[in-house]
Amino acid sequence: MKMFSEAEARALLEKVIKLSVADEVNATLGGNTAGNVRFALNNVSTSGIVENTQLGVQVAFGKRTGVATINQFDDASLERVVRAAEALAKLAPENDEAMPELGPQKYAVAPTYAQATADITPEYRAQVAADSITPCKSDGLVAAGFLSDSAGFQAFANSKGNFGYQKVTDVNYTCTVRTDDGKGSGWTSRNVEDVRQFDAKSQVQVAIAKAKGSRDAKALEPGKYTVILEPAAAAGLISFMMFGFDARQADEGRSFLSKKGGGNKLGEQVFDPKVTIIADPFSTQAPAFPWDNENVPRTRHPIIENGVVKHLEYSRYWAQKQGKPMVAGVGNLLMAGGTKSTAELIKGTQKGILVTRTWYIRLVDPQTVLLTGLTRDGTFYIENGEIKYAIKNFRFNESPVIMLNNIEELGKPERIAGDESNYTMMIPPMKLRDFTFTSLSDAV
Repeated sequence: MKMFSEAEARALLEKVIKLSVADEVNATLGGNTAGNVRFALNNVSTSGIVENTQLGVQVAFGKRTGVATINQFDDASLERVVRAAEALAKLAPENDEAMPELGPQKYAVAPTYAQATADITPEYRAQVAADSITPCKSDGLVAAGFLSDSAGFQAFANSKGNFGYQKVTDVNYTCTVRTDDGKGSGWTSRNVEDVRQFDAKSQVQVAIAKAKGSRDAKALEPGKYTVILEPAAAAGLISFMMFGFDARQADEGRSFLSKKGGGNKLGEQVFDPKVTIIADPFSTQAPAFPWDNENVPRTRHPIIENGVVKHLEYSRYWAQKQGKPMVAGVGNLLMAGGTKSTAELIKGTQKGILVTRTWYIRLVDPQTVLLTGLTRDGTFYIENGEIKYAIKNFRFNESPVIMLNNIEELGKPERIAGDESNYTMMIPPMKLRDFTFTSLSDAV
């Protein structure tokens, strides 16, 4: 893949815009090089590199829009993609919610790129696999995992003179370790922009410890328990909750943030005062693109502050319709916490359950954000500040809204890769009361 510089991207996009006779044009250019290695049963199974650069052109004739894409950039190809978008626009029905293109905006550069990640080699990926597999083989354990890395850029320009350019890198690692009899399982993950912040040797030890400790799990009766959720376990529930922060859903009565009789709960106390979540695209710990999917510039702002809802997602159309100011959609979630590790939260717990991973989470009721899912890869019973023994996995039925009103203590936030929501998150381990487990699960 050719990594277009800012000047090169601008020149290509402006050429495309000049080719169109439409009322408005928005052209997007993006590309990345993505490498990976996958291993299972203590052996590398696949590896590869995928490169792609793509141009997307959206044109509008009034409220009729058309989109076409291409990955060739000679003059004839550029002409062809523009004409294709125009032809589609003329065939399209009018969209009453279509918004005009934004004029020039200011986008600060977010710290989403690290050259060390862009420089990753196949040899490095092979070493990560070896560093994951070797200690497992030595311990009679079985490793399976995946490392993916990418480096790329995203740029756009429109016919009103707006332009944005941002480079991005990403490293994502997951590893599951099983005992040779299949009765114990542990899991670990790590997500970073800069590969220098990642060490497979230490990361795999987390999964190894959980796998060894989860042998011979005992059954515990379902019910309501004090739980400690590790950051990855908590993130799975919180990311689902964020779908309810859409202002239109709330205003139309389809969200847990809807008010009886109409309107939404913006400005109301909905969560425990310990809950503060902000969005900040320029965070050095978990940055995000400096614009949202409508190219509105992102800024640092609270989403929830001391339990009070401070932000809802307004599309440009819905903001205009409701007479609200234009505010960018959220790109990351940074939740405040304390200073304690998960181990320190365990030490302060008389009786409870440690959940290291939540899995197969599904939405049951959008108006209460009731979720169902399973614990997995290491669930443990805590007594007198110590892990006493492994327990069989549970199915849970719980709402993160209720969960975030039952907080006893929060630990030190850790970076978690986005899942369903695609947000990059900083989430603390959480000690919660009255978490609801409804049945046992035989899976490890």
